[in-house]
Amino acid sequence: MITSIFKKSTPLNYSLIIILMLLFFFIYQFQDLSWFGSVFGIAEKIGLLLLIFGSFLLTNFITKKNGLSKDNTYVLFFNFLLLLFFPDSFSKPNIILANFFLLLALRRLLSLQSLKSAKEKIFDASLWILVASLFQFWCILFLVLVFISIIFHVSGDYRNWILPLIAFFTVGTLFLVAALIFNIDILSFYQNRALVYFRISYFTNNAQNWALSIYFTVTLFFVLSMLTTLSKRPLLLHASYKKVLAYFFIAVLVYLISPNKSNDLLVFTVAPLAIMATSHIEFVQHKINNELTFAVLILCSVVVFFAQL
Repeated sequence: MITSIFKKSTPLNYSLIIILMLLFFFIYQFQDLSWFGSVFGIAEKIGLLLLIFGSFLLTNFITKKNGLSKDNTYVLFFNFLLLLFFPDSFSKPNIILANFFLLLALRRLLSLQSLKSAKEKIFDASLWILVASLFQFWCILFLVLVFISIIFHVSGDYRNWILPLIAFFTVGTLFLVAALIFNIDILSFYQNRALVYFRISYFTNNAQNWALSIYFTVTLFFVLSMLTTLSKRPLLLHASYKKVLAYFFIAVLVYLISPNKSNDLLVFTVAPLAIMATSHIEFVQHKINNELTFAVLILCSVVVFFAQL
């Protein structure tokens, strides 16, 4: 039944996901209504909600445009379900913004396969990643994905290898100008951001621990499914799937080494995992297994969401 509902891209499906996202977003926000008393607070919540919807639609566009999914709304629904594991991200504008910019970069890197406007795509992707790093410093590691994409498609032109460096100087110059205008202390800005911290000991309650454990299990299932079936997928899509996998593992690394660690940092893994989950559902083509996969994930995500409130 669940697979049948989201098997097609219809206005009803989009409306259902939007309503569900609005419901859970405001259930979280209504725990503390202090933001409701100021125009800035209301604007911030609306902005966050729009960015979340924008990230959903961007992930959906990426999968459809690059042939990574069929004409369905699975990737949108998986995005929604996986995000419920991290409700605290609904109050973290830095993480939501960084995630949105990283998805803009992923869009450009996956479209690099067409070899059209390759230099513009490499520069744009590098630029978006560096902008994301201003909000979450270790997102700068996603530049590795740029070089992986260059190796896959356009390694023969030495100028392509220089473009990320040009993007670095562009963002650096603009940030320096902004720092001078707004009197930002650059050293202080990066002092607590450019640190490496591997320990995972931030849990304030058992619910966060359970959320991480269940999410790890879900992740393991879909990643192993992708790795074990990759050779059976169309050869034309291999490079795209490998880039999605690389994106996912870089996102995990960002989580592992970031200071001020929290489950919210795993938001960067949601989009690639949603793509892999959609690919699993489409590849298996076994209705009972797919229904069971959806049912278990829905149950886990909803229970974990309310446990963390």
